[in-house]
Amino acid sequence: MTDQHRAGPNWPFWVVIAAVTAAYLGLLFGMLAATATYTSPHHLIRALGSREIQYATGLSLVSCTIAALLSLVVAVPVGYLMSRGRFPGKNTLDTLLDVPIVLPPMVIGLCLLIAFQTPLGRAIDRIVPFTYTVFGVLLAQFTVGAAFAVRQMRTTFDHLAARPEDVAMTLGCSRGRAVWLVTLPAAKRGMFSAASIAWARSLGEFGPILVFAGATRMKTEVLPTTVWLELSVGNLEAAIAVSLMMVALAVAVLLAMRAVGERP
Repeated sequence: MTDQHRAGPNWPFWVVIAAVTAAYLGLLFGMLAATATYTSPHHLIRALGSREIQYATGLSLVSCTIAALLSLVVAVPVGYLMSRGRFPGKNTLDTLLDVPIVLPPMVIGLCLLIAFQTPLGRAIDRIVPFTYTVFGVLLAQFTVGAAFAVRQMRTTFDHLAARPEDVAMTLGCSRGRAVWLVTLPAAKRGMFSAASIAWARSLGEFGPILVFAGATRMKTEVLPTTVWLELSVGNLEAAIAVSLMMVALAVAVLLAMRAVGERP
């Protein structure tokens, strides 16, 4: 008798796994389908044509893109440091870098608001106003998005062999030149993924923006705050229209990440 027969059939295990997967997918699909069919396409198109939603869409696309690029500028060196560096206190630094990921969003916004009430923060705010401005929207998005980008870049560098970089240095390259010529080209897919994750996280940020930048119409209004504003006045069609737009943008980002990751 084989080991498989002595241990019993495997199909009950896979049936349970498949059932749990199907239940979760059913929940996700049910949520999206119910939202998409709640109102008519005519109402959705009319809602998306409003000046306020068009402004929020434009500001979201611009601010998320800038926040993602800034996140990548930070994530590449920090991710490299955490992957290849060996120094005292590395575990502590690693924990601190993950703080924006685990903090409640409202707390991040409150911390930003309090930071700009300090003497240094007030001085910065007088030069470049952040509190309750578009720059505040950008800073709130960057604060959260950068943490996810750093985590992605560290994972990327962890999976890249250090040998090509070491060989480049034995041939006369400095560490910086070896990283620029050898490591970064090899990490381009990870960089795209890091920027995409930061962009998607920035698009969905609500709590930090609401607390730190506010939700002023036609000023600091982005798509998540638009959903909240429309719900607060009972305009459910507009809230659904914006929500579906955000779902479509998120799916587009995920598809782009999959496409880049699958290229040879």
